[in-house]
Amino acid sequence: MDRIDDGLETKAGAGSDIAALFAEFSGAFEEFKRTNDRRLGEIEKRGSADGLLEGKLDRLNAVLDGHKAAMDRASAERRRPVIEGKGEIADGEYKEAFSAYVKRGEEKALQIGVNADGGYVVPAEVEGEITRLMTHISPIRAIAGARQVSGAVYKRPITLSGPQTGWVGETASRPTTDSQVLTELSYPTTELYAMPAATTAFLDDAAVDVGQWIADEVNAAFAAQETTAFVNGDGNNKPSGFLNAGKVAESGWEWGKLGYLATGNAAALPASHGADVLIDLVYALKAGYRQNASWVMNRKTQGALRKLKDAEGNYLWQPAAAADGRASFMGFPLVEAEDMPNIAADSFSIAFGDFRRGYLIVDRQGVSVLRDPFSAKPYVLFYTTKRVGGGVADYDAIKLLKFGTS
Repeated sequence: MDRIDDGLETKAGAGSDIAALFAEFSGAFEEFKRTNDRRLGEIEKRGSADGLLEGKLDRLNAVLDGHKAAMDRASAERRRPVIEGKGEIADGEYKEAFSAYVKRGEEKALQIGVNADGGYVVPAEVEGEITRLMTHISPIRAIAGARQVSGAVYKRPITLSGPQTGWVGETASRPTTDSQVLTELSYPTTELYAMPAATTAFLDDAAVDVGQWIADEVNAAFAAQETTAFVNGDGNNKPSGFLNAGKVAESGWEWGKLGYLATGNAAALPASHGADVLIDLVYALKAGYRQNASWVMNRKTQGALRKLKDAEGNYLWQPAAAADGRASFMGFPLVEAEDMPNIAADSFSIAFGDFRRGYLIVDRQGVSVLRDPFSAKPYVLFYTTKRVGGGVADYDAIKLLKFGTS
């Protein structure tokens, strides 16, 4: 039995040529399909597949994931602009003051964009760069709705039902109609922080792009914390994740809860016609949401779905058409979020919906940096904070798949 060189995954992780990585990714997927076809053929003939084939599929899944991660990193690097000292900048005076503050602690322009605690609000370009990087790295932020606010809490009125209407004859009486039903959703912003450290020698280097360094250091930490909260956050000093919302079987759906379908098989898809329940999940979503819907699941769950075919023998999972694109499943984009649970008994491991309308992220304007050269000598710490909130915005726009019997 052929074996896949595990070095492929290492190579994918180290590469930076997007075109080459994409070609290798496409080749690995073709090998995955050939191997899975052999596995399905053995199951059809003998009722089970050779363990070597199963192992090979697992390694191919790892190779595909490694190539995709490498392409994402290379794509992010290619999109990254150089911030400090490049081009026409409207607030150049403030940027110079911010750079002096970060590198040497000088506060000669402290009156410009400063907090009461003596820290600096980072320049607009750096704040935008942090947000762009997090959008690329944080999968939920990339597909969710977003609002930027200046206050601590964002409140949003929602119409649950409009005013009652009816048909009447030309001379018939017009009875009074019921008023529309409104509710209010509230999204408090809470503090998210990171504290990168640097030596004074590093900061004294004239070639250091201070804005890019701040963005690079904090964005990965911010994005990881955000994504966890957007999926599973309990709302206690953090955003409320969509999986933290109340859940109810789709047949009994009501506002304030996310509807779900059950697979009917604990910790697994149905034993036969496993894709049928996924088709049902697609059509549990109303057409107005479905046209902009995405799948959300983690890497292991995606690996399981790669093996599924339709009635004509076509693979339901398809790789992205371009290196910086998204894979698709049943024709809808697939978003990989590692904070989604693995497939287990009664787990909600797959979400499907229009997250732009279904989940709202609220960012308070400004990212602040407080320089601390005393607490960890010889390092200078940079206490960097932003305020962010989030929660379900439309309970009818997201549906879940439960790997359970009911």
